[in-house]
This record gives sequence, structure tokens and C-alpha cells, in this order.
Amino acid sequence: MSTLLIRTERGVCHITLNRPEVRNAMSTEMVAELSANLAQIAADPSIRAVVIRGAGGHFCAGGDLKSMMADGIKPVMPGKPDPIAAMNRAFGALLRQAEQLPQVLITICEGAVLGGGFGLACVSDVAFADVDARFGMPETTRGLPPAQIAPFVVTRIGLTQARRLALTGAQFRGHDALRYGLVHETFESEEELTALLNTELHAVRQCAPRANAVTKALIMGVGQADMDAVLDTAAEQFAAAVRSAEATEGMTAFMQKRMPAWASNK
Repeated sequence: MSTLLIRTERGVCHITLNRPEVRNAMSTEMVAELSANLAQIAADPSIRAVVIRGAGGHFCAGGDLKSMMADGIKPVMPGKPDPIAAMNRAFGALLRQAEQLPQVLITICEGAVLGGGFGLACVSDVAFADVDARFGMPETTRGLPPAQIAPFVVTRIGLTQARRLALTGAQFRGHDALRYGLVHETFESEEELTALLNTELHAVRQCAPRANAVTKALIMGVGQADMDAVLDTAAEQFAAAVRSAEATEGMTAFMQKRMPAWASNK
């Protein structure tokens, strides 16, 4: 990967956004590479969690507008789709893909967490923030709408806060991100982050992977469909889980007062 660094250990895939010279701003290439890797991860049951971090002390400063401007804003050809719209929509598809990942997605928010980086943090299951990280949606200050990230921001922090942040371009730090409910914990040092991450990954490893995937899909479906339909589907998924080898092992281990085979004490 030319824009990503990837390593996998003990069932955790660590993805580093690797364009530090532009604070890991999202290029078309990075979006495509991240999407391709998430697709592979989603199909790999041996991976329990994904951790996304940025190189060089920044998470992601949003879309690479300098690159887009350097390429020139070409007119739309008659009868052809607008390539800028297609590029923008591809990032929205990436956010949906990350949000629906069956594994637990953890983001480490440091430095610039702006625009698309803000959106990526909003679709994670768990987010940790450096107290000095800088969050915001600066798009409107540049004459642009936060087109693809706005719905995810509203879902994450609520309509009231999202309206203010989107319509003023206001920026805020890690403690406010915690207060808004955007992140779950803050840290002040690499040592604190390591302890937080190790504790979270240990907890993830105690959960059955298939059960986690089904649970995540159920949670993400709330508010997206009729509640009776959601509960009907949940009942079917519960019955299938009860009959699965994973649940048989989990329930047997509970009764025998031992760790299930898929859990880890490390």
C-alpha cells in the first residue's frame, strides 16, 4: 500500500494512514486502498478488531483539496457523470463500509481530526482522543458543505451539536470531544494510550467474534427500520446463535467456570 501501513497481530489489524506530509489528508488513492483493505478484513473471521491511526501525529485532516485543485476543476462532459460528485460519493461509501465492518473498529484521534477525519472517527465503535487533538468540520469556511460526513456526525453527537459545528466551522479539543460523546476516553501520553488500547482489546477478545458481528449489525439497525421488523430479525439471529458452535462453547464454558476457547486472557 502506498498510502497505508498495515500490520496484523493477535487478531488485531493496525492500519496507519500514511501521508504525514499532508496531515494524512484523504486522496482518491487512499480512499480506494482503505476500502479494499476493509473489504478483505470484513471477510476474515480471524480478525477481531481494527485500529486506525494516522502517521506523524495527525489522524486525518480531511479531503486532499490541494490535490483536487492542482488537478483542475474540469467541466462536466455532456451526458457524463460529474467526476467530483463520484469522488465525493466514494468517500461516503467508505464511511458506510467502515461503519458496517463486522469487527470492532477503534480510532486513535490525534492532531488534526478534521472533515473526513472527523467523519471517520464518527463511524468507529470506540474512539480515543489526545487531549490536544483538534476536531472540526471546516468545510463551510472553505465554501463547501460537509456533504458525506454530516449524516454520520448527526448520528454520533446529535442534531443540536452537529448544526452548530457544521454551520460555524467551530473547532474543539479532546476534552470537548469526550463531552460531546464523540470519543470514549482521552489520553495525554503514549503510555496512557497504550494502556487504554490494551484494556479495550483485551475486552474485545473476551467476546465471541460472530456474536459481536451480529450484535453490531443489530445496534446499527436501530432507527433504520420498523422496530417490530428489527425485533423479528433479532429473534431469528438469537435462535441461530443459540444453535451455533460458538454459543455452545460459550455457554458450556460459563457453566464449567472456564474461559471459552475463543477468549483470551492476554
